[in-house]
Amino acid sequence: MSTRTLPEATFARTVLGSGPGLALAHGAGSSVAGTYGPIMEGLAARHTVVGIDYPGSGDTPRSTTPLSLDDLADQLVAAAVAEGLDTFAVSGYSLGGPVAVRAAARHPERVTALVLTATFPYRDNHLALALPIWRKLAESGDREVLAEYLTMMALGADALEAMPAEQLRQAIRFTAASVADGTPEHADLAPRADVRDDLPHITAPTLVISTTQDRFTSTRLHHELADAIPGAQLVEIRTGHLPMVERPDEWQQLITTFLARHSA
Repeated sequence: MSTRTLPEATFARTVLGSGPGLALAHGAGSSVAGTYGPIMEGLAARHTVVGIDYPGSGDTPRSTTPLSLDDLADQLVAAAVAEGLDTFAVSGYSLGGPVAVRAAARHPERVTALVLTATFPYRDNHLALALPIWRKLAESGDREVLAEYLTMMALGADALEAMPAEQLRQAIRFTAASVADGTPEHADLAPRADVRDDLPHITAPTLVISTTQDRFTSTRLHHELADAIPGAQLVEIRTGHLPMVERPDEWQQLITTFLARHSA
């Protein structure tokens, strides 16, 4: 199988379902449950789902050193292998996109397909401005202000403007309560994540899901990602950065339909 030696799988992980393997790489400031929770049962109905929580998310202790994309990718693969999956598809959302790409690049014999949602191949100027603000707000400890920023940035225009005032306040309170302790480290890694050199060498069938109202990762980045991966397919979903909140059923359907054609 993979020519690289895998580390011990030490990150907390979630395992559900049966069938072809599917490894989940979550977004920054979140967790497996926070990113994939609304569609987890639907994915597990057709797949053995294995998701890891990055340091400072879920039950994985916070890291005392800067995070590494290679380490996250290897831990994701190691977790899937530890659960008995020799080969598996990988779904990566937001920061999980570069993690998924790096996993496919480092362990091509194991990764059978890629699904990349609301993600990026490198830090563009927009992310260069947005991510340090996120990190500084997370480091400040003012979760309400951080939640206001994230709500403004992450929700698409349709969803945000459809919210009555009280629902909007509830969304902000929920976001404040669910921010991962390791958010500063996640937000520090995101601008350092650059997988452009990996993309031309990806051999796994790939679906790029472009979130068309995204204020964090632009459709321009989504198209660059799809254009650089040989044979990649791009589809659009009319949401902001949070398809699991705005259109979970549609997001799940896009993932499962693609994987039905390409999972081992």
